[in-house]
Amino acid sequence: MHPLVTQDDINTFQRDGVVLIKGLFADHVETIRAGIERNMDEPGPYAAENLKEGEGGRFFDDYCNWNRISEFEHVIRNSDAGEVAADLMQSKRVQVFHDHVLVKEPGTSKPTPWHQDGPYYFVDGMQNVSFWSPMDTVKGASLRCVAGSHAWEKPVLPTRWLAETSFYPNDDEYMPVPDPDAEGMAIREWEMEPGDAVAFNYGTLHGARGNTTDTRRRAFSLRLVGDDARYVERPGPTSPPFPGHNMTPGQILREDWFPVIYQR
Repeated sequence: MHPLVTQDDINTFQRDGVVLIKGLFADHVETIRAGIERNMDEPGPYAAENLKEGEGGRFFDDYCNWNRISEFEHVIRNSDAGEVAADLMQSKRVQVFHDHVLVKEPGTSKPTPWHQDGPYYFVDGMQNVSFWSPMDTVKGASLRCVAGSHAWEKPVLPTRWLAETSFYPNDDEYMPVPDPDAEGMAIREWEMEPGDAVAFNYGTLHGARGNTTDTRRRAFSLRLVGDDARYVERPGPTSPPFPGHNMTPGQILREDWFPVIYQR
């Protein structure tokens, strides 16, 4: 077991679908910050500005850039994230799925909507983990996760953040997006320092408050998968889409696109 991880952390992750790992990327903060700046200066094809006209601040996000931004690749291959992921997932091998950058500039009041990542993805299986790590001290603008939501019988309807429309045509196969605050759900959130990481399952419902402070809130996310991850077809284009992947249902994610970064 990695020194940053305890058996209680593993039990909590398995039970609640979310746990805090202090200092996971603490030795890589400056590298990640440099990668984020490069990403914002040179956005990829999936970059988005997530504010409507008239909304204050700036909410930038982009993903799938690790193989063109060397700082991200360095962190993915040289940090302890792979080994920690293997411990939490109870998996023998760990593959990269994708990276994700989310930046809320000062005065960005818009929250990140409640959602699960899993329904957007073409990955099936329970052995997966997302690490969400702030590159700035966060208090009110931290990630918020609903404990136990990864075990709900029905997935939450995936929506487009700006248009607020359904991502897929078969709405009846999903439950409506809940309001965890109004419904009294068990929400986990932490004050965090740069390099700390919230680890959560792809099925965990999560969101984030707006950034009403006078400082930036830069976050780096890393999505990883384990032994039971398999390609699955969805009723529409997935996000990320990974065009031309040529995988078939039930297949392990192709290692030339989704490399193994840790193996026991």
